[in-house]
Amino acid sequence: MIWDPKETIESVGLGKRERKRSDRVADAVRKELSLLFLQKVRDEKLSDVTITTVYVTGDLKIASVFYTVPGDENERKQVAKALKRASGFVRSHLAKIMNLRYTPSVQFEYDTKADKVEALDEIFAEIACERKSDASDS
Repeated sequence: MIWDPKETIESVGLGKRERKRSDRVADAVRKELSLLFLQKVRDEKLSDVTITTVYVTGDLKIASVFYTVPGDENERKQVAKALKRASGFVRSHLAKIMNLRYTPSVQFEYDTKADKVEALDEIFAEIACERKSDASDS
């Protein structure tokens, strides 16, 4: 058996690569904003907002917050306006909670992944119905 120093280092736990600071800050921002929208927001439009993903730039200046909200296009527009109005409050809340030299500015963007998944589910359901009807015809 040949001795491999990498294998020994990884078995001790020293070889694991650390996550970037921006990723750790993004996780902390996502968790904090999720709690904020669940517990402390008074605006009824924002009570149904779900934070899906947060990306923070490498210099920690900008946090892109992706969210979803149930409802139609009109409700999404109203929520987008409410989030834009609340961005200052959200940033000041993050500044109080998080121990950072600079608090990132918050940019809210609607997450279209949920809509795409829903569309794919509908397509798969149609395919399943077609397969059942073809099987019953045979």
